[in-house]
Amino acid sequence: MPREITAFSNPLIKYVRDLRDKRHRRAAKQFLAEGLRILTEARETGRLPRTLFYAAASANHPLVHALSMDVEEAGGESIQTTPDILSKLSGKDNPQAVVGVFDEFDAKLEDLDRNSAGIWLVAERLRDPGNLGTILRTGDAVGAGGLILIGESVDPFSVEAVRASMGALFTIPVVKTEWEPFHAWLRNGPGQLVGLSLDTDTDYRSATYTGPTFLLTGNEAQGMPPEMAEACDVLVKIPMLGKADSLNAAVATAVMAYEVLARQEKSAA
Repeated sequence: MPREITAFSNPLIKYVRDLRDKRHRRAAKQFLAEGLRILTEARETGRLPRTLFYAAASANHPLVHALSMDVEEAGGESIQTTPDILSKLSGKDNPQAVVGVFDEFDAKLEDLDRNSAGIWLVAERLRDPGNLGTILRTGDAVGAGGLILIGESVDPFSVEAVRASMGALFTIPVVKTEWEPFHAWLRNGPGQLVGLSLDTDTDYRSATYTGPTFLLTGNEAQGMPPEMAEACDVLVKIPMLGKADSLNAAVATAVMAYEVLARQEKSAA
């Protein structure tokens, strides 16, 4: 049976609230996810929170009830609480009906089966959590095999990134690595590395894509380093017909991903 917490002074409330802080989150190796949609996505992929908080008014919602039962059956804890405490946990004035505490998880390069998908997303020094979340959603939408983060990228388990992913963090693998091991792994098997760059005359619509295709997006402000550009099998650019010189990193990734998907679907037809 779920227990009830209504006091802000409860030590567990302080612990969970502190998971919003990067240092505490990394030390605890746990993170927060908010919202019934996101937690339901996680549940459908087999990932359940260690601790589930929900408002008393949501207790009879069928999805909340099912989530609570599954958490307890898996050895976790369900806690009924107040909207004020949920607001404190989420940091929002209008909190979601549920908040979950999950153990961090990640994949390794050696865990990936590159032949399991035709598209893979690679981001180098991605700094914005909103961009990371959007790229994850794009990856889910196009059936990408995973997202590979190169270098000092934003934490995919930050509250902002998890929220922006709308549950996609739970549906595709995320690997954090450095350029050298990624490049060595990539060249140890099939895979075309396609870089998005302004320093090329190749229109993304005229290039040839051979799967599995790894789409490399550089840092939002600086683009990709020269050594990475040189290592790409092909560099492509998205034409800019207005005054802006480039697209947002997440938008550019989405445009490229759907172009590659369309090519692959046409080839398979």
